[in-house]
Amino acid sequence: MNAPAYEEIIVKKIILLFFALLFVATLVIGSQSDIVNHPSCPHCGMDRGKFSFSRMLLVYDDGSEVGTCSIRCAAVDMVNNLDKAPVQMMVGDYYTDELIDAETAIWVIGGKRPGVMSKRAKWAFAQRADAEAFIAENNGEMATFEDTLQATFSDLYEDTRMIRERRKARRARMAAEQTPTNQ
Repeated sequence: MNAPAYEEIIVKKIILLFFALLFVATLVIGSQSDIVNHPSCPHCGMDRGKFSFSRMLLVYDDGSEVGTCSIRCAAVDMVNNLDKAPVQMMVGDYYTDELIDAETAIWVIGGKRPGVMSKRAKWAFAQRADAEAFIAENNGEMATFEDTLQATFSDLYEDTRMIRERRKARRARMAAEQTPTNQ
């Protein structure tokens, strides 16, 4: 093999690799563009990218949208916006992180895995088999979106109390770390 042909093959492979990486990056960014548009939850400040498996995207009848970290924060937003009706509610699939229709998703309430912003976990799945596999490993109960939203509103008091207690403890811990010790 002569040198120019070898260099040409290397250049072609580099170009092919570049376009393959560009294609994969486009798929990843495109499938999570809501995270780019709404990087943090407006109600708790959590990173929606880190919690892409539980995030929600609400689109209201006036065209506005909000991205939250969880169904708990989505419920808070719906309470704060009673004059707007959600026309689309999307949620991250627990296993794939892809946004799916929250109303047609298979939901699992409870189980061993801690919830996001909630004592009682609430997870969404595009596939029933995935929800069943999750339940087999982590426990919990299968539910509809309406059941899950009702449970979310029911849990709101305890979840808010839990969050306040955690934040108070964190502030106390930070204050203790900043206070010089007497020696």
